[in-house]
Amino acid sequence: MLDKKVRNEILNLVKKQVVPAVGCTEPMAVALCTARAVENLGCRPDKITASLSANILKNAMGVGIPGTGMIGLPIAIALGALIGKSEYQLEVIKDLTPDSLAMGKEYLADNHINVCLKNNIEEKLYIEVTCEADGNLSTAIISGTHTNFVYEECNGEVIFDKRQDHVVEDDDKDILLNLKMVWDFALTAPLEEIEFIHKTKEYNMKAAQESIKGNYGHCLGKTMERPLSHGIFGNTMFSHIISKTASACDARMGGAMIPVMSNSGSGNQGICATNPVVVYAEENENTYEELVRALMLSHLTAIYIKQSLGTLSALCGCVVASIGSSCGITYLMGGNFEDVCHAVKNMIANLTGMICDGAKPSCSLKICSGVSTALLSALLAREGKHVTSVEGIIDNDVDRSIQNLTSIGKKAMCATDDMVLEIMTHKSLC
Repeated sequence: MLDKKVRNEILNLVKKQVVPAVGCTEPMAVALCTARAVENLGCRPDKITASLSANILKNAMGVGIPGTGMIGLPIAIALGALIGKSEYQLEVIKDLTPDSLAMGKEYLADNHINVCLKNNIEEKLYIEVTCEADGNLSTAIISGTHTNFVYEECNGEVIFDKRQDHVVEDDDKDILLNLKMVWDFALTAPLEEIEFIHKTKEYNMKAAQESIKGNYGHCLGKTMERPLSHGIFGNTMFSHIISKTASACDARMGGAMIPVMSNSGSGNQGICATNPVVVYAEENENTYEELVRALMLSHLTAIYIKQSLGTLSALCGCVVASIGSSCGITYLMGGNFEDVCHAVKNMIANLTGMICDGAKPSCSLKICSGVSTALLSALLAREGKHVTSVEGIIDNDVDRSIQNLTSIGKKAMCATDDMVLEIMTHKSLC
């Protein structure tokens, strides 16, 4: 068992990265930044300018905003300004009502909002919102992670500035993980210390259940439950895992007012790290403790991979989260650490290179690809089969294999990211 100090550091990391969120985290982060700028301004702004990094723009352009029936950043910014409360974090607009939605639409119609690309920044997650009213000016900036405010100013007076010369104290640094540490923590930490992770099941499986009540996104989850799908895939554990995972994603991307438990700033990653593990455990009749440990293994694996990949990248987040769920399912199948390492290598050999082209309803299709591969990789691992170091980017060392994956996603795919944004912002929508 890891010592108490290390366990506490890992617990703090998980509790920071696995949090509730309503809607896609990118537009909600912009709404959060807007809410804080408006709170500092102290009145309703006449003009709002949101200057955003390319990855924020990409992930917010095509996604539904919860409870609005609308797509994209303008309505999220309007609601952040009118009803947003920064204390709610990524649930910033959870007080939405039909009346406040009508106010938001009216505010939009009056052309108060300008959204633009922030040039000459290296940070992939960057949000700068400036609000103006009656000669007063307020600015708030989020950078690095979705809720990390680094700068606030009102009427020329700096409230705080963490952008320059900010030294991170040792106590504030996140513990750096490796896969063996992730495994040891998930499998040996006292149950009472880690069973909070069971909340991910309550949130994300409820999202799947609520999704069935509407027609969200491309209705992939509902389609998997229909007789034709059962005729093709069977009424099986596999089809149930796909359905319950896709349904929650359908709802989230389709703008349902349903909170999910996110992972590393992404609701879809939280869903993908949770629902496949839960459905497998329920249908395989694993114990409560086994489920809790599998969920911790899944979520912490995703957090570990994101440490080197970064919060936003050109690599689809479902690759990371489905690696986590494959680890959790491998454990639930009776696998040991070696089996989990083999499952990770199988995943990397298959899914590396899947691009992120923004948050949108079709994310459920990518999640289904990731989860399908997670199951296949776990099965192969339990049979003693795995992709070896003589094949492609796989290394004998599992952590090096993960580094190979994240290096491609963070560095080699930068040009891909630029091209994706270029295509998205210049395509015909007719």
